[in-house]
Amino acid sequence: MQERRDERDGGQGGGRKMDRADFLKLTLGAAAGLTLIGTGCGGGTEPATSTSAAAASAAAATAAGTPAASPSASASPAPAYLAVAKGKDPAAITRAAVDALGGMARFVRHGADVIVKPNICTSSRSYEYAATTNPVVVATLVKMCLDAGAKRVRVMDSPFSGTPDSAYVDSGIAAAVEKAGGKMVIMSPLGYADTPIPHGRDIKSWQIYRDALKTDVLINVPVAKQHGSTELTLGCKNLMGLVLDRGGFHTNLSQRIADLTSVVRPALTVVDAVRILTANGPTGGSLGDVKRLDTVIASHDVVAADSRAAKLFGLKGSDIGYLVAAHEMGLGKLEVGHSATRTLTIA
Repeated sequence: MQERRDERDGGQGGGRKMDRADFLKLTLGAAAGLTLIGTGCGGGTEPATSTSAAAASAAAATAAGTPAASPSASASPAPAYLAVAKGKDPAAITRAAVDALGGMARFVRHGADVIVKPNICTSSRSYEYAATTNPVVVATLVKMCLDAGAKRVRVMDSPFSGTPDSAYVDSGIAAAVEKAGGKMVIMSPLGYADTPIPHGRDIKSWQIYRDALKTDVLINVPVAKQHGSTELTLGCKNLMGLVLDRGGFHTNLSQRIADLTSVVRPALTVVDAVRILTANGPTGGSLGDVKRLDTVIASHDVVAADSRAAKLFGLKGSDIGYLVAAHEMGLGKLEVGHSATRTLTIA
């Protein structure tokens, strides 16, 4: 395959510059590469406020609007800020998108503890209904983390329909993750702790799953779908699977999602748009509401990844309340310039 064009510059600004406390877990790494056709890992012991040198570099990159350089990355090509990969093979496009960001080793250090957080909201649908994250996308990320040297990779969510066991199995994610070498973990009710949200504009604390805050690397893997309360459910909203009392969370929901995003900071967000749910979300139920797009979007900036995914529905990031709120809090960019984006087509 031939590389056609490599687009990259800073794009539009992401609000006020972020301080180090705003980013709990932004770490940057490399995975098996693909030739690009383009335009463009559980229970860590680090405190939730710890930040590695690589995390500080990534945080500065988000604030400044430029991709952060990895100490081990080659000078050329520079990592993209945002990657969009298209193709028929979900594993290949997932690898390509992460590779365009510099590879999984920019996010996962040797010996790192990793949590992967997909959307496994229900046990009543298989992934073909686009209510849960594609298992191949999840398993590929697990394998990439282990290949990068992660000591273990746990995968977890808290379904609101059915039991975790049944949801993990029925979604197809359990089998795929176990085959890839990861471990499915049921989130214990004892695992949540009242967590301060110092920069929250509506909520100043909430019960959040401790391991998601302590892990070395949190990877956020939503499936792109329509949602009756927030227009779309993407990466920021996917973090709600890490809190207790989701019913109570639904007051002033958009701002509360942004507040949550200010304290739960994924190092990497990979949006599964292999299939998207265009109506009757978040659980769907009709294949007629599913559209196959064979696309994966990835960035260290969850707001930027979500904003790009909104375009798949004919919307912009500025049309989604929680993205506007997150942007206004300085948590990410609603727009990323063409030259900071790499778009890839994988045969």
